[in-house]
Amino acid sequence: MEVINTTGRRKASVARLYMKAGKGAITINGKDYKEYFPQANIQFNIEDPLNLSDNLKSYDIKVNVNGGGFKGQAEAIRLALSKALVIANEENKKALKEKKYLTRDARVVERKKYGKPKARKSFQFSKR
Repeated sequence: MEVINTTGRRKASVARLYMKAGKGAITINGKDYKEYFPQANIQFNIEDPLNLSDNLKSYDIKVNVNGGGFKGQAEAIRLALSKALVIANEENKKALKEKKYLTRDARVVERKKYGKPKARKSFQFSKR
């Protein structure tokens, strides 16, 4: 099996993922994923597409991720991983699509407008 290359995005995060046949090692920015994301719920976010497709110990995964916070990065990795699993085996698509792991979440922070302190917040209004 050759190396499968995919990308995932969420908020300001961009994840580039390289997946090949192996023993199940997941490396994010040169660190083990459990070291990079110490929170158990974030680790679950990354493992879940592999658990759904029964491939937790089948592939070695290397990820470069930058931008955003840890949750946005984890969801960007999840999208990239889901795309890679579909490329590896088309049968994974149904289970991943049901959980909405193949959908790009396009919500991003709204830009700041002039004359306001934030996007929608206004300065205090004084009538008199």
